[in-house]
Amino acid sequence: MGMMEALPYIGMVTVQFAQVVMLLAAETAIANGMTTFAFLSYSNIFSAILLLPICFSIYRSDRPPLLPAFLCGFFLLGFIGFTVQVLGMTGLIFSSASLSTTILNLIPGFTFVFAVILRMEKFNYRSSTSLAKSTGTAVSIGGAVVATLYQGPTLLGNSGDLLTAVSSTWVVGGLLLTLDSAAAAVLIIVQALVVRKCPAVLILMLFYSCFIAAVSTAASAIVEKDLGAWSLNSTGRLIPVILSGLFGNVFQLSIVMWCVRRKGPVFASIFHPIGVIVSIVAGVFVLGETFYLGSLLGAVVVVAGFYAVLWGKAKEAKVIDNGHNGDGKATTPLLREQTQLA
Repeated sequence: MGMMEALPYIGMVTVQFAQVVMLLAAETAIANGMTTFAFLSYSNIFSAILLLPICFSIYRSDRPPLLPAFLCGFFLLGFIGFTVQVLGMTGLIFSSASLSTTILNLIPGFTFVFAVILRMEKFNYRSSTSLAKSTGTAVSIGGAVVATLYQGPTLLGNSGDLLTAVSSTWVVGGLLLTLDSAAAAVLIIVQALVVRKCPAVLILMLFYSCFIAAVSTAASAIVEKDLGAWSLNSTGRLIPVILSGLFGNVFQLSIVMWCVRRKGPVFASIFHPIGVIVSIVAGVFVLGETFYLGSLLGAVVVVAGFYAVLWGKAKEAKVIDNGHNGDGKATTPLLREQTQLA
C-alpha cells in the first residue's frame, strides 16, 4: 500500500483521536472551573475565527447568496447544535469520556429511525438492509442501556469494591448522552436538508459556529452570574479552549470530506469505534477515570449494533450504485448523504 492509499486510513484514525482530544479538553476545562456555556462559546468563537479567512479565500468569487431562508436554516442548525453540545458536555460531566464515545455510536441508528418516521427513507421488512439497520439500532440501544445501568467491578483505573448498584449520576450521564445522540441524529437530518439548498459546507459551518457561540453566550448571561467562569488566565482553561477549536468541526470535517471523496461515506464511518478504545485509554491514564466491566460489555454490544447498521448502509449503497433498490427506482437515502456537524 502506497502513501497516498494509506492517507485516508491515517486521516480517519486522526479524526477519532481529535474527537477524544475534544472530550478530554472539555473535561479539563470544566474541572478547572469553566462553565459549560463559557467553554462552548469560546470553542465555537475560535472555530469561527479559523473558518472566516478560509471561507473568504475559497468562496471569494463564487459566494452563495445569503437568502433569509438560508439564514433561518443556519440558525436552526445552530440551535440544534447548541442543544447537542450542551447535552454532550453535561452527560460527559456526569459520566466519563469512554461512556460518551460509546453512546455516540447510537447516532447512525437514531438517524435511520427518524428518517423512516419522516419518510425520508423507506423501511421494507422483507429487505435485508432495512432489517440489518433496524436490528442494529435495537442492539445498540440495548448496549447503551447495559453501559448506563450496570457498572460492575473495576477493570482499569482506581480499584474499588464490586458495585451492586450503579450510581445515580452515572445513570443521568448515560441518559443525557443518549438524548445527545438522538439530538445529533435530528441535526444530521436537518443538515442534509439545508446542504441540499446551500452546498457551501464551510460557510454553513461558519454560521453554525457563530450561532452556537451566540446562543451559548446568551444562555450564560441568563443562568450564570459568575463572570470569573469566563476567565482564561489559567492554562487549564486556555489550552483546552484552543485544542477544542483546533481539533473541532473545522479540522474533523475537512478530513472527513476528503476521505469521503476518496473512499466513500461507509469507509469514513467504520472508524468510529476506534474512538471508544482511544477514549478508554486516555480517560484512565490521562484523567484517572475508572473503567468498569459494564462499560466494556455495553461498548461491545453498541459497536456490534453499529456495524450491523453500517452493513445495511453499505449493502444499500451497493444496490443504489447498481441503479436500483428493489423496486426499479434509483434513490439516494439520507444516511448515505450525511456529513455530521455534531
